[in-house]
Amino acid sequence: MSTPTKPKAPFEGSTLNAVVAELTAEVRELYTADEVPWVIGYSGGKDSTAVLQLVWLALQELPAEQRIKPVHVISTDTLVENPIVASWVSQSLDTMGQAAEKQGLPVRPHRLTPAVKDTFWVGLIGKGYPAPRPKFRWCTERLKIKPSNSFIRSVVDDYGEAILVLGTRKAESQIRARTMEKHEKYRVRDRLSPNGNLPNSLVYSPIEAWSTDEVWMFLMQQSNPWGHPNKDLLTMYQGASADSECPLVVDSTTPSCGDSRFGCWTCTLVDQDKSMTAMIQNDEEKEWMQPLLDLRNELDVADDTHLRDFRKMDGRIQLFGDRIVHGPYTQTAREQWLRKLLEAQTWVRKNAPEHVRGIELITMDELHEIRRLWVFDKHEVEDSLPGIYKEVTGDDFPGEPLDDQLALGADEMQLLREICEDDELHFGTTRELLAVERRFRTMNRRSGLFEQLEKAVKKGAWSGKDEALAYTQDRYTRRQLPLIDLEKTPDASA
Repeated sequence: MSTPTKPKAPFEGSTLNAVVAELTAEVRELYTADEVPWVIGYSGGKDSTAVLQLVWLALQELPAEQRIKPVHVISTDTLVENPIVASWVSQSLDTMGQAAEKQGLPVRPHRLTPAVKDTFWVGLIGKGYPAPRPKFRWCTERLKIKPSNSFIRSVVDDYGEAILVLGTRKAESQIRARTMEKHEKYRVRDRLSPNGNLPNSLVYSPIEAWSTDEVWMFLMQQSNPWGHPNKDLLTMYQGASADSECPLVVDSTTPSCGDSRFGCWTCTLVDQDKSMTAMIQNDEEKEWMQPLLDLRNELDVADDTHLRDFRKMDGRIQLFGDRIVHGPYTQTAREQWLRKLLEAQTWVRKNAPEHVRGIELITMDELHEIRRLWVFDKHEVEDSLPGIYKEVTGDDFPGEPLDDQLALGADEMQLLREICEDDELHFGTTRELLAVERRFRTMNRRSGLFEQLEKAVKKGAWSGKDEALAYTQDRYTRRQLPLIDLEKTPDASA
């Protein structure tokens, strides 16, 4: 009979007070060693909260004349975060800024968001990118990496260097442990590792050796120094399953929210959103999130080819074996996704608890950008977005009319559709040719007109998907072109 393994003592037998004292002393030593500013990645979850608490406690022990180097706390809001977590983080940042000013600490919180052109809904509804998949994970770079890296680069530009303080831990996963151990070999100073993706920046991970239980022990026994209760954080974790958080993502090797509990409510990189499901099931006050979960599940379909154009955005036909690699969502699908999103937002605003009735699932800036993409980039000159907005919300869309910029009005578009006898390819090609002509009409120099017209004609050269497939297969055979390997080439819709 085997002897049961004795549980490992927390902090290898040392007391929590001793561990905290040792780490805060290390933080003070590193902080005062140079004039390089610090950037702390804060997601509002347990690990980043623990790291920020350690730094905060260390700074409190320094005399005022030594607390001069800025400590930037950055939190990236993708604009599609789990609403409960997003609200928690937003409130925490507000509390943090007030507490830092009152306590005389150089802590400066920042809420980062992606550029409008890079947001989730502009990508999916505006451009037509299909819901993210492991082979086409277009969201992480745009929503998380770019905003955080842009901020860090701005700090490097101003000061020449930056030190990133992150809540990464080796116990999170074997991949994370191997990555951290690899970087340890190149440490330029005790505990500071190079960042391969951001020049002139070093990484400091003070709780890298802590287990999950040790993180919670620290948070439950040490009061939050900026006044945002850690017991409320524990309650938020207990309201959902699994046990991980959405980390600050600064490179493509960092696990994205797809494997985390607190991530984007739109995430289709996992089989199901277990956290939101658990929150809805465990708390009647959170049942208002059900429309969000329903929409997320509708996005996550195994085969969405019926929602997507058989052509790429530029009209190309791409093959994988004997089938077409589909491109972006069709106009009908994009309009339907917008309608469903606005329906969910409208329902929540009318039926949710008072404190969340002002929720924005999609911002007005995003709606304006989607409208611009539809009308001017995709030549969908019937300008359907204001009508959908009015139909769903009951309010007029707060945007200027585009009549003087369009080739034809709504009535003319309907007549054109009737003339084309509901042949969508014929209708789309004619509409695009008219839009190109309209755009070049007022130009003094019409350089590029014929190229754009030729592109439109080629894009609409097919009678349908079957003809496009047969022609492209024949062309591949005659030219002996290699077929696309989707294991190496992402399912890009561009």
